Amino acid sequence: MTRQPNAIDRRSFVRIASAATVAVPLAGSIARFAHGAPAARQPAESAVGELYASLSEAQRGEICFDFNHSKRSEISANWHVTKHKIGDTFYSDKQRDLIDRVIRGVTSEDGYERFQRQMTSDHQGVHNYAIAIFGDPSTDQFQWELTGRHLTMRADGNSVPGAAFGGPLVYGHGVGNPKRSLFGYQTAVANEVFKSLDADQAKAALLEGFPGEWEVELQGSEGKFEGVAVADLSGEQKQLVEQTLRTIIAPYRETDVEEAMSILNTNGGVDQLRMAFYQDEDLLNDKVWDLWRIEGPNLVCHFRGAPHVHAYINIGVKKA
Repeated sequence: MTRQPNAIDRRSFVRIASAATVAVPLAGSIARFAHGAPAARQPAESAVGELYASLSEAQRGEICFDFNHSKRSEISANWHVTKHKIGDTFYSDKQRDLIDRVIRGVTSEDGYERFQRQMTSDHQGVHNYAIAIFGDPSTDQFQWELTGRHLTMRADGNSVPGAAFGGPLVYGHGVGNPKRSLFGYQTAVANEVFKSLDADQAKAALLEGFPGEWEVELQGSEGKFEGVAVADLSGEQKQLVEQTLRTIIAPYRETDVEEAMSILNTNGGVDQLRMAFYQDEDLLNDKVWDLWRIEGPNLVCHFRGAPHVHAYINIGVKKA
């Protein structure tokens, strides 16, 4: 039986990295991912359309909003976008099946299984999560959103130009031991970058204090970023940074990953980024840094491994 990435010790990095990125093939250059954004009628978006069409007027009045409603831009590691949980009698069995189809559609095979386990572990299952639909899926401007304990997930058929995944994402897991956490393997991958740094690079990368995990608004070219400049690293070190990025977005469908990497590639690639590790909250007091952040004008990935995982991801083009 194949061991899960989160059950492997940190010295098994090669096996961790390959298992973590199974749904996103690795390549030597980000340019390979310079493809288009998700089509409006991929399986997830088709399921959103069917779900919307199945809703009664009373249901639409409770979970459907204007596309520009403020709820669509809210992010948190623990909130419900609407009051009706998926398991409530508010939804029919057919509608719950359609919701499951959307979740399957926006995730990789490994990501779907991992999120199912996370939702069961953190909130007794997907039935305790909530959804909303913004806009009308029969048009080119809509978004489906799922929220709950340690999860914000979106499907939008590229209704938000220049925003990978339709906007910021959140995932996590309420287990503090990295070897038991569903996403602890990502810290092991990120720390391969730190282990590759020389003394001067490590001094620039390792900081005290840290920004709020919710502070993931894109700053654009005028932004101020912490940590070591990826542009100053060697080619092999840059590949490790790239691999870390791919690992953190690997739970999602390939077309969304391609869009995210295309946005990064067309805006300077990894050379535009900085990577910081924070001495605070070293979970096992082992100098394997559990809190780290990769940021640049068009990307923020904030990963907090302690006391348990919260990952915030925002990749896109800052609006003028």
